[in-house]
Amino acid sequence: MKIITFLSDFGLKSSYVSQMKGIALSMTDAKLVDISHEITHHNIYEGAFVLKTIIPYFPVGTVHIGVVDPGVGNSRKGIVVTTSTHIFVGPDNGLLIPAAKKLGKFTVYEIKNQELMLNNVSNTFHGRDIFTPVAAHILNGVYFDEIGPIIKNYVDLNFEITEIKNKIVMGQIIYIDGFGNIITNIEKYKIRPLLEYDKELIIFTGTKKIKLPFVKTYSSVKKGEALATIGSNDYLEISVNQGNASKLLNVKAGDKVKIFLA
Repeated sequence: MKIITFLSDFGLKSSYVSQMKGIALSMTDAKLVDISHEITHHNIYEGAFVLKTIIPYFPVGTVHIGVVDPGVGNSRKGIVVTTSTHIFVGPDNGLLIPAAKKLGKFTVYEIKNQELMLNNVSNTFHGRDIFTPVAAHILNGVYFDEIGPIIKNYVDLNFEITEIKNKIVMGQIIYIDGFGNIITNIEKYKIRPLLEYDKELIIFTGTKKIKLPFVKTYSSVKKGEALATIGSNDYLEISVNQGNASKLLNVKAGDKVKIFLA
């Protein structure tokens, strides 16, 4: 089965998503799947996180188009990232790399072959004019070395870098979901050995300080109470049971977080 996924910060009010899909449908018989088009505008960290989290659930051979692209029209490159199981197409701004890293070894190609693009490439919509046609050509069998040269100087967000020292964990917020849950870049395998359920944590972010328990799930505390837990994507989350943690702490993706372990 041929599959192309789409991730963007376009929202659903405009016709941008439909324009990309129209190009894909005119070039390939692939099944088209929307990941999300509600990424916060220009928030590359958020887009990279969402893209990374869907990878385990798609079949081998899926081509993913990511367009969170505040640098469109400047000197940033367009790239194709290949792995042993999935392929990613989008801007060279770090958006695609965390998902590729999750799959192991990967190779990055710069998109240079203009014959794989639409005839008239706009300055502001490379998702339609470059990335979608290239994705369709890949599914139609184009060789990767026809797309462009392999590059090593690609942009990497490195958003999973954390520091743990003397029971202090330094990280950052990489995503806030629709419920206001705060997802950090602190991975389960790094922090879980240091935590016990129902033990209290002290969390600093921005000018805020909050004490809360580490628990198994949201309902482990009373309605309206704050908590920390390991979420379904295996990252440490800060949440409020049936409430909004991001509003409580007034934070956004990219903000730093410091956690004192009990």
